Amino acid sequence: MTIWLLTLILLACLAALGYQQGAIRTGISFFGIILAALLASLAGKIFKPLLGPLGVVNPILLWVLPPLLGFILIVALIKVGAFFVHQKVDVYYKYKAGDLRLSLWERLNARLGACIGLLNGVAYLVLLASVIHAFSYWTVQMASADSDPKSIRLLNALGHDLQSTGMDRVARAIDPMDSSFYETADLAGLLYQNPLLEARLLRYPGFLTLGERQEFQTLGQDADFAQTRLRGASINEVLEKPSAKAVFANPDLLKEIWATIQPDLKDLYGFLDSGKSAKYDGEKILGHWRFDTSGTLLAYRRTKSLTGAEAARMRGLIQAQFGKSSIVAAPDQMVVLKSFPQGKVQPGQPTNVDLRNLKGTWKADGLDYEFNLEGGTDKRTAKFEGNHLIIAGDPLALAFSKED
Repeated sequence: MTIWLLTLILLACLAALGYQQGAIRTGISFFGIILAALLASLAGKIFKPLLGPLGVVNPILLWVLPPLLGFILIVALIKVGAFFVHQKVDVYYKYKAGDLRLSLWERLNARLGACIGLLNGVAYLVLLASVIHAFSYWTVQMASADSDPKSIRLLNALGHDLQSTGMDRVARAIDPMDSSFYETADLAGLLYQNPLLEARLLRYPGFLTLGERQEFQTLGQDADFAQTRLRGASINEVLEKPSAKAVFANPDLLKEIWATIQPDLKDLYGFLDSGKSAKYDGEKILGHWRFDTSGTLLAYRRTKSLTGAEAARMRGLIQAQFGKSSIVAAPDQMVVLKSFPQGKVQPGQPTNVDLRNLKGTWKADGLDYEFNLEGGTDKRTAKFEGNHLIIAGDPLALAFSKED
């Protein structure tokens, strides 16, 4: 119903405007609409450097406004040109053609203008349908019933009507967006409707480097944000949270996120669905690894014989020293050893040293791995024993288990 109402209003207004402006102005405007639609993105580049100094920081507005302003600029320039052409013809008929020919011309100009105005209305309708289709594809998937603003509910209604009337086929016929735009929308909708999937998202190997940024660390530790997501709050309310703003109001960070996920969209979607990555599962070291007290004690007992009491005491000391330790290894060969005690570890000896995060790179060396940490000042080796990642140490080797 809403799309038909929009169609009637648009066609009626454009036909009336065409009748008032005449065939020349309306006809030139028709070709101007088509030309502006083709060149809007190109012309919009003029406005991109101006939006930041004018205070526009919203990434969606920074994306939408340039082509929109480019479209308006081209249409406006062509309409100005059409006005001058109309003026020349109008002057001729008023002062040189005679009253009869003037009367016939004015009637023809007005009636033909109304007909061409309908064409303009159809052109604008097709362009609006394309815009509605693109944006509603996102908003419908992230709808949250009555808590959404009226503008979003109206856009969703228009999107549903486009599909029910079949006009979505017209919108798709001129849609300039590539498939990644809609694949990203599907991904965003899946995550928005299933908040618990966010934990799996952060374990995707392609996101591991991004996940170490402070903005994502803060977002992951924000209990208020997590509670807001779990109760199904609207997307506007979610994005208003300070920790979310730090991510979504940062254009440079959004560009980095897009550059990271765009090549992996299908693989990421499959990972969220199954927990398996066809692209990254071949490299065993990628992922989050948690310290495994039992695995470490077992590795130590292979080299040293311990009584039951000694083993229990040793377990407690190992847990106290390394219980918070973890490893993150990313596809770009970044590695971070988190909450590692400094200094040489002496089994059976309590330590009160500070815990530090050691950042560097990893490199595969046959079946082993080399960790080059802290700019080369700290080098370690690791290997796999069964499902454990073992970091070599003298006299204590450390075992880590991969997070599911």
